[in-house]
Amino acid sequence: MKAKELDKLFNEGKEDILPYLDLAKAVRPGQQAKRVNVDFPEWMLVRLDLEAGRIGVPRQSLIKVWIAERLAATAPLKLAEPSAPPNRRPTPRVRRT
Repeated sequence: MKAKELDKLFNEGKEDILPYLDLAKAVRPGQQAKRVNVDFPEWMLVRLDLEAGRIGVPRQSLIKVWIAERLAATAPLKLAEPSAPPNRRPTPRVRRT
C-alpha cells in the first residue's frame, strides 16, 4: 500500500489502519536512545540514590526526568544552528592601536 492510500484511510477514519502497519519496525523519531557516560562526584551519587529511593525509581530514571524538566524550562533552541551556543552573542573584536 502506498503512503497516500494509507493517509487517506487514516484521514477518513472508517477503517482501522493497524493491520497495514508493521509495528515491529516502528520507531519514534527523535526518541532513539544514545548512550553517554557522565562522571558524578560520590556525594552527588549518594544524594541521587537517596532521592531515587525516596520516590521509588531507579537512579537513571531520576536523572533523565530531572534533565528533561530542566530542558523543558529553558527556551527552545534553533536546530538549524547546532554549533551556535544558545543566547550568546559573538564576542566583539577589540582593535588595539
